[in-house]
Amino acid sequence: MSRTVATAPSDTTAWALFQAGNADFWRLWVVGTLVFVVRWLETVAVGVFVYQRTESAFVVAMMTMLRLLPMGLLGAFMGAWAERIERRWTLVGIVLILGATSLILALLAWADRLQVWHMAVACFVNGLGWAADNPVRRVMIGDAVGSNRMGAAMSLDVGASNASRMVGPTVAGFLLAHGGIEGAFAVSTCLYAVALVAAWSVRYRNRESTAVGSIVTQIRQGLGLVRANKGLVGTLLVTVIVNVFAFPFSSMIPVIGRDQLGLGPEGVGILTSMDGVGAFLGALLVATFVRPAWYGRTYCWGVLLYMTTLTAFALLPDPALAGAALILAGMGQSGFATMQATLVYLASPPEMRSRILGVLSVCVGSGPLGFIGIGILADHVGANWATAATGIAGLVSMGLTWRYWRAI
Repeated sequence: MSRTVATAPSDTTAWALFQAGNADFWRLWVVGTLVFVVRWLETVAVGVFVYQRTESAFVVAMMTMLRLLPMGLLGAFMGAWAERIERRWTLVGIVLILGATSLILALLAWADRLQVWHMAVACFVNGLGWAADNPVRRVMIGDAVGSNRMGAAMSLDVGASNASRMVGPTVAGFLLAHGGIEGAFAVSTCLYAVALVAAWSVRYRNRESTAVGSIVTQIRQGLGLVRANKGLVGTLLVTVIVNVFAFPFSSMIPVIGRDQLGLGPEGVGILTSMDGVGAFLGALLVATFVRPAWYGRTYCWGVLLYMTTLTAFALLPDPALAGAALILAGMGQSGFATMQATLVYLASPPEMRSRILGVLSVCVGSGPLGFIGIGILADHVGANWATAATGIAGLVSMGLTWRYWRAI
């Protein structure tokens, strides 16, 4: 079955996707949702385990950094490579590798041989799968639903991601409290098994290759397109700012929850899920009300709300108020995350979408710089002050680069 790209529909809302009954979209959505749940479940599980073993906020931040490192190192190559492969089989392989990694960690934990370096290797392997998500699965989603419904499809996809930030951390806290670290990774393995079935059932195929020249040539062509498009430049610049100054704060939530707010594992899990609650609500609002003309504004104003409220979270001494700030931060983050891949997809020619989304992955991969910075700062001034400082630095960076992102 050769690739079929959906025609442009007149109804661009998320509700139209429910009515259309696009089976491949929903299979891809299920794969993403389950992978997202595992990602957040393991983020909390790894953070709590590593902090208990090392008592170092820096090492905790490095675990999350390792998940992002493959994007910066290999994102552009993966984007160019994705135009030369059959994406469905690649998706199956990625899920299989991720599931095998969680299974190995579960077995090591049951044997009481799990070490911090095992976690580090697993985080890097998981990062390889994350780096391939934009040029593989999300390009498949765009081809399945058509350009006009890409925004709605991304709203549902990001909504699932945000819902996973409610479910994953809460489940992680419960499992750590009652089943130990081995229980957390056993559940991860089971979820990956279900995702593997969904990926296997996808009917999408892209047997024809759109690649011309070497992978290096493809990357150069993609970068040339980015330079010539002010909207793409602005979108990618904002992506770098968010990943350097905003996203790293997530690695500090377990530390702030434990040291500043006095929470146990279950409380840390619930607190970590609060920005997921806000992000899920935000994704629903975007899917219901935001039309294509508002995509750029949703993207930029979401970033400003995100950075403002994460700064407030870091300085609030009460768990309830801190949780409320995280809900607002999640709503802002949702506007950014929903529109990020959508804006890049829509601004790119069909034959170059994988490689441009690969460039997007490189920009997301700038996050390790932020994780290193916040980790070092947290070990010196505390996790709360480090988080507040990076949030303020992000707002200043947005102000200094206004002339670039206003073109979005």
